[in-house]
Amino acid sequence: MRTELVIDALTAAERTRGTLTGAIMHTDHGSQYTSKAFAEICRSARVRQSMGAIGSSADNAAAESFNAAFKRETLKGRKGWSSEGEARLDAFRWLTRYNTRRRHSRLGQRSPIAYENAIRPAATTLAQAA
Repeated sequence: MRTELVIDALTAAERTRGTLTGAIMHTDHGSQYTSKAFAEICRSARVRQSMGAIGSSADNAAAESFNAAFKRETLKGRKGWSSEGEARLDAFRWLTRYNTRRRHSRLGQRSPIAYENAIRPAATTLAQAA
């Protein structure tokens, strides 16, 4: 994975939400996350970087669960997409549902956006999905 990709993702998140101040970005020790360029973009966005211990899979459990759900719920026996655009659209649809409508047991059967809005009502610019 290229450093530019993770920088673009963080920049897009900041643009979408308005601010990332106070957010924690937990990653592995990949070179893209340990780069000076990524550290600078985190600093400018006021995002705290967090990295787990090398060789410990315990702190990646949440990310692995997310990845497994994404694969299970988007692939559903599918072998591929007819185009990159179609794959991107499917991923976007799933992520939108995951963040705005899908209930999470860890969040008291609320979606991530509903949970966040209950804590800090003005902290996000994401709209509730219909």
